[in-house]
Amino acid sequence: MSNTTLRKRISLTAISALVVGMLSVIATPTANAAVGDANLAASVGTVNGSLMVATQDSTAVAAVVATTTSTGIALANADIARSKGILVKDSTSGTAQTATLLAGGVLSLYAHVSTTTAFTASAGSFSSGSAGNSGTVTYNAGNSTVLFSGITTASGVAALWTAPTTPGTYTVRSFGGNGVGTVPTLASPSVTLGGQVTVTVVASSAGGTYSAAYSACNTSTIVATATGVDSTSTVQNSGSWQINFDLDDAYDVSLGSGNIVVSATNGGIVNLGSSTATAAAGTTSTAVEYGSSQNRSVRVDQPTAGAPLTTTVTISFNGTVVCTKTVTIKGEVASLQIKDLLTGDLSSANSGTLWGDRDGTGRGGALGYFVALDSAGNVVDQDALGTVAVDSATLTPLVTAATLVLGTDDSTSAGTGQGTIAWTCGATASTANLKIKFTNTTSGTVITSPAFAARCANDPYTYTASWDKASYVQGDLAKLTVKFKDSKGNDANSYRPGASIITAPMMTLVSTTGSATSYLKADGSVEYTFAVGLSTGITDGKYTSTVDFTALTAVAASVATMTYNVGTGVTAVSNADVLKSIVALIASINKQIQALQKLILKR
Repeated sequence: MSNTTLRKRISLTAISALVVGMLSVIATPTANAAVGDANLAASVGTVNGSLMVATQDSTAVAAVVATTTSTGIALANADIARSKGILVKDSTSGTAQTATLLAGGVLSLYAHVSTTTAFTASAGSFSSGSAGNSGTVTYNAGNSTVLFSGITTASGVAALWTAPTTPGTYTVRSFGGNGVGTVPTLASPSVTLGGQVTVTVVASSAGGTYSAAYSACNTSTIVATATGVDSTSTVQNSGSWQINFDLDDAYDVSLGSGNIVVSATNGGIVNLGSSTATAAAGTTSTAVEYGSSQNRSVRVDQPTAGAPLTTTVTISFNGTVVCTKTVTIKGEVASLQIKDLLTGDLSSANSGTLWGDRDGTGRGGALGYFVALDSAGNVVDQDALGTVAVDSATLTPLVTAATLVLGTDDSTSAGTGQGTIAWTCGATASTANLKIKFTNTTSGTVITSPAFAARCANDPYTYTASWDKASYVQGDLAKLTVKFKDSKGNDANSYRPGASIITAPMMTLVSTTGSATSYLKADGSVEYTFAVGLSTGITDGKYTSTVDFTALTAVAASVATMTYNVGTGVTAVSNADVLKSIVALIASINKQIQALQKLILKR
């Protein structure tokens, strides 16, 4: 099936339908009918600007020409026109029409004209010409042109064109007068182009068998016309997938009805339906049907509620595999992961604007995240599956409560699949090993997270800094760690320590971590990454770096200073080493000369 245009279909099992095509370069043309549709009446076309092709295929031995009336504008019997061996006709109009015809087949052509008109072809022959309004029909010597002359009022003209027996591409055109007295003749049939059909003649039909190029199959969360583009959505527990499909042959023509078999691996449940209504859930992993191949949909469900399913669904038509799709339906929550913990501020719930929008979701403060997984390890949509609460038995007098917000989506939000955690700190630095519990709504199953350290401390007050190595060479990556303490000497909380001024000669900062808006890690530290070297090069030596968090050094902290060595990594060669090498080379040459002299004297 063509997925970008509205297609007209035929059934090749009964090649009995023909395309009525209309071409015009004079006015907006009427759209062609499809093979299998009724022939278009010539009167709907533009006078002198259309060419029709009979879409219905003759069931008799020969094609049938349309009969024309002697008066009026209608082809009274256009509906009796029959082509012979027509396989495909495009649905466009104008001078770019196309058709496919069996070798030696016949197109039944007709047009609505008011002046002398010629049908002409690049090969093949015309016959059975008919012209209304007492027009005269004549042929050239090779019958490659038929001329309808003597026409002065609106009438119909018709003829049969027999294609060559040699496969190839041929062109059939209609020409009319130009309105100023010049009209076609047998000798010069071309004047004003009214219509054109490019005909592909083939030795045998390629229709009736599956073509991947013209068929479509795709996954979707809804039943719909197949597009060939798989859905990027996810399906949660108790949801279902749809696999929409539409099958055509090599001529972009419907395959009609046939034997359809659908099977799913891993116990997936399938059922066949249409693209217009969601089918009921199936009962087995196989569905068999003799039915239409057009606008169909397969529903896929998990066999056990709550259990995740990944299944490969295979669809075959008349024994040919036409579509294979692998889909996943997620299960209920089976485990919780805790990640990206920070340290909270004293005497605070830590869940408001203090911590800002840490993950870009607009959910407010977050000292950590929890991720819900099903038994297969898939991240699931927490909000759709249940509720969450802190395990009250793990709270302490200094960590008195926790605020939990469920993750609302696992595929499109900035906080993909993550719920947020914040805890209320008392006035004294402490740590509580908290746990949270998730209750699955459908099954009632309660899942408890591993214990995690909910730590509380005061704001950064002083700090120290250190490099990860004492010496570096050009091209190294150097790590600078700054460790913050609160006023009591505890590792500080994770709140922003403010802007800093860092100098590191012969190094270039390459990380954004540790900016003025960044949070500290749970242990009160922050890390910076530097590339050793400058764009202008590097000079060997020992250097001193400084780290100044200005808001802190203005109160109680001191600017941190650290030294390190840098080098190019290239070992220098002294003049003495060069001289020593030269002397050794000369000595070696002298020995070789002496040995050569002894050899000569012996002779």
